[in-house]
Amino acid sequence: MRLFIALNFPDKARRDLWDAIEPLRDVHLPVKWVPPEGIHLTLKFLGSVADGREAELLAALSGAARGIRPLVLAFAGFGAFPDARSPRVIWAGLDAEPALELLQHQVEREFTALGFPAEARLFRPHVTLGRAGQDARARDFAGLERALEGLVCERTAVVETVDLMQSVLQPGGPAYRVRHCERLS
Repeated sequence: MRLFIALNFPDKARRDLWDAIEPLRDVHLPVKWVPPEGIHLTLKFLGSVADGREAELLAALSGAARGIRPLVLAFAGFGAFPDARSPRVIWAGLDAEPALELLQHQVEREFTALGFPAEARLFRPHVTLGRAGQDARARDFAGLERALEGLVCERTAVVETVDLMQSVLQPGGPAYRVRHCERLS
């Protein structure tokens, strides 16, 4: 199973993000857009995990969530990795609320203890909205930087659980399934 740890947003927040990027979708960039139901914030990618490890994963998830209250997350701008001239990922940013950073740190600590490698990159909270096609060229994204600057999604979302997710690869893109929700309290 391909697994990861994520925060899932309420449907209204997902729809608001989807609506906010409509101008980008309308210009037919060579991007595979994440459907609204797939919009989430990944805290840690676990990769391929044997079926028999679920109990220890759930214990680690519980430990990571301990002491964290529900999060009020504010969307904060749009961008692209590595940059808008030659993007691989188009994203929506999130304010780096201290409680979110603490949760991510606790997730990292709990799952590193289970043998999952620690993330080498600094945590930059973002929501992946689309991925550039493999054949996309820099010229295909002329004007993207200006378009990203013009996007607005002024909203907050309350997230009450941290979730163990399964990613099932399909021809049309990955499908995500919640395997377990751990309540933040």
